[in-house]
Amino acid sequence: MKHAVVTGADRGLGFALTEQLLAAGYTVFAGRYLEQWEGLDRLRDEAGERLVPVALDIGSEESVRRAAETVAARTGSIDLLVNNAGIAGHQDDNIFGEIDYEAIRRMYEVNALGPLRMAQAFQAQLLAGGDKLVVNVSSEAGQINQTWREGWYGYCMSKAALNIQSNILHNQLRAHGGKVLVVHPGWMKSYMSGELNEDAAITTAEAAAGILRVIGAYLADGDAAARPHPAFRDYSGAEMSWT
Repeated sequence: MKHAVVTGADRGLGFALTEQLLAAGYTVFAGRYLEQWEGLDRLRDEAGERLVPVALDIGSEESVRRAAETVAARTGSIDLLVNNAGIAGHQDDNIFGEIDYEAIRRMYEVNALGPLRMAQAFQAQLLAGGDKLVVNVSSEAGQINQTWREGWYGYCMSKAALNIQSNILHNQLRAHGGKVLVVHPGWMKSYMSGELNEDAAITTAEAAAGILRVIGAYLADGDAAARPHPAFRDYSGAEMSWT
């Protein structure tokens, strides 16, 4: 039995990943931030004890610590840590108008520091697992030389920070047989900005299915842990540029 931890599992991509990991036979510890969303409750009725919702705000060190204790009480090892939770917003902030610096700080807390908190809190269980894989859901927005935006400061900067964090984390984990995979999920019909984006190109279920195929291929690559850098791929498996 394989175990996975997924952050931001209440809705959107995190929920779709949780659903499909359950279908693949995993026991999933699903990070729950939005108590009012009932999707995980309905899914638990079907999955039973293989789905364990865990209260989790990755922007809080105390919340992450409590979540790690909750998981540790159920299992001593996890195979897969999926850092999916993320926030966006304030896309129109610009130097000629207003910039909400507090919102940018919050994006850093969640998008960049949150995955690092999770990796630190779960490192013992992760290294006790079979696959020892951290998956960080990033974005093309973190590519420095290819950005087309004239705004989105907080989101782009926080994802660029996540990308360098992923490289440093991979350097640390690979000495212990662990590895990191960075994925761009595509432009999804999700709630990233607070409301469902119906104009996006793909559904979260399509993105999740692609990401799980990418994860499977990466796990099958016997040289992944020896790579000098983690792989950065989109949901179709195409290689992404760090810059």
